[in-house]
Amino acid sequence: MERLHPSDPSRIAGYRLLGRLGAGGMGVVYLGRTDDGALAAVKVIRAEYADEADFRARFRREAEIAAEVDSPWAVRITGADPDAPEPWLATAFVAGPSLAEAVAAHGPLPLRAVRILGKAMAKALGVMHEQGLVHRDVKPGNVLLGMDRPRLIDFGIARGGEHTVLTSADAVLGTPGFLPPEQAEGRPAEPAGDVFSLGCLLAYAATGRLPFGTGTVEAVLYRTVHDEPEFGPEVLADPELTALLRTCVAKHPDIRPTARELDQALTEDTPGRAPTGCPTRSSPPSPSAPPRCSPCRASTRPSPTPTRPPCPARPRPPAGASSPSPPAAPCSRPAAAWPPGWPCAKTTSPRPRRRPGPGSG
Repeated sequence: MERLHPSDPSRIAGYRLLGRLGAGGMGVVYLGRTDDGALAAVKVIRAEYADEADFRARFRREAEIAAEVDSPWAVRITGADPDAPEPWLATAFVAGPSLAEAVAAHGPLPLRAVRILGKAMAKALGVMHEQGLVHRDVKPGNVLLGMDRPRLIDFGIARGGEHTVLTSADAVLGTPGFLPPEQAEGRPAEPAGDVFSLGCLLAYAATGRLPFGTGTVEAVLYRTVHDEPEFGPEVLADPELTALLRTCVAKHPDIRPTARELDQALTEDTPGRAPTGCPTRSSPPSPSAPPRCSPCRASTRPSPTPTRPPCPARPRPPAGASSPSPPAAPCSRPAAAWPPGWPCAKTTSPRPRRRPGPGSG
């Protein structure tokens, strides 16, 4: 988080601004805190965009719709003011790095984590699409890896119409490498475009590389429209995931699955495979070396009942002794060598032999 600039406001509506979380072409995102102590990410739109025709009406409409989006995989909108000189939107603050920051610092995610991430993002997009929203900018920087779960942020409310695609021959508002080909060609944004972007995002999460490469904006957009993606050996090691991602990044939008279909197709583990370390029905456990299941750490065969080890004999007192015999020597086996709870686990002396009473035979 950066310090506030001298030109930044100190307060917006009910939010006291604590610092800058980021800045982009559309505006600045601040960390704010309410009087009750709740933290929020407050996005303020630059005034030049707010002056465009129909911007405020679209902002108001989409903010109202997004406030109704109820998904644990998307941030919750806590407030908005489309009529302010600089319109703003506040969402619940999520503590955690973005996917872009995590991959840059620690490398690609395991394939199982990629599947879990994809399923969560597909759920978030499914709710948005059912509400009539299109995110328009699904990318690693807009996915936060919270301590409890990942969340999709930046609903794209401030982006619409011409600002989601090419605005001139050399200007693109969006993220080349994740932008779907239809938007790169100037067509309107649709839900299928979000699925394309999510496919690129998952490929990046698994490899740390963009499926359409890097370079100038023109070069990346050209490959996005005309070339096939390159997933790398990390993704190709999972044929089912590879086939699913190829469908997500199909050139024609009608070929791609919906977000709901993608949610149903993604499983946490590779279909048809048992988790690593667990026995399968096709491979019964060997009697000599029973496999162990790593999640439960329990053997697949019950352990045999232990037998009680023999206790060394103790000397018996001589018959007819007129006085109690001295205590017998303690058990010579170390106490730690005996199973807990067994008689020989403690060093004890035998009970003295009773003296025969008068009249006993």
